[in-house]
Amino acid sequence: MTNRQGKTLSVAISGQDNAPVIVFSNSLGTDKGMWQPQVAAFEQQFKVVTYDTRGHGQSDVIEQTTVQNLAEDVIDILDGLNIEKAHFCGISMGGMTALWLGIHHADRFHSITVANSAVKIWTEEGWNARADAVTVNGLADLVKTTHTRWFSEQFDYQHDALAQRTIQSLATTPALGYAESCQALAQADLSTQIQQIQIPTLVIAGAFDPVTTVADGVFMQQQIQKSELTVIDASHLSNIEQPELFNQTLSQFIGSIQ
Repeated sequence: MTNRQGKTLSVAISGQDNAPVIVFSNSLGTDKGMWQPQVAAFEQQFKVVTYDTRGHGQSDVIEQTTVQNLAEDVIDILDGLNIEKAHFCGISMGGMTALWLGIHHADRFHSITVANSAVKIWTEEGWNARADAVTVNGLADLVKTTHTRWFSEQFDYQHDALAQRTIQSLATTPALGYAESCQALAQADLSTQIQQIQIPTLVIAGAFDPVTTVADGVFMQQQIQKSELTVIDASHLSNIEQPELFNQTLSQFIGSIQ
């Protein structure tokens, strides 16, 4: 599929043709394959759309990316698939995309789910330094330590096939694509805008998440009018570490607004 900049985005569709639509958006350094447990759970009753965020997986690397660009890619996907309205669920970087969509494109969504994310993730200096390091050295050093951020000590990520596949997806993410997303996150701060969100919003936080904390989730829930917060016993990739709980939480939330 082609976006408004003429670049290719890799999109996958499964589930029921005429059913309500859910779009899932991946985290930094992963791809759409991270949503396997959710696709399997929701494709019986929904049309499920997953995509590789620009610069990840099979989607084109696009230079000078902003969070606005990440959100506009989603609108381009909806337009390309002739989808008028959808539920949107993003995790980490995808959660920031969800917030932007809730602020600027609420008319296209029944709801947004913001998982393991924040209005401002990490620091501008930290992201820019990481972007520079990855551009020079690649992602190998990050891959070695990523499990400490993505998964909690309670989770046997070494014997979980999807966890291993997701770590491998970081290893194969284009360094330039990763760096571009780091620079987008460096500039992104939605703390003064999320009060504008008027559509139903689910915030999911991981109790053991060192990256986007429960406090980040509480802040979003307090600022967004029609929002609710669920804390899951997991670290940063809660949809992989606790798929049944994640799916149950999302299913109940969507069911309550249809």
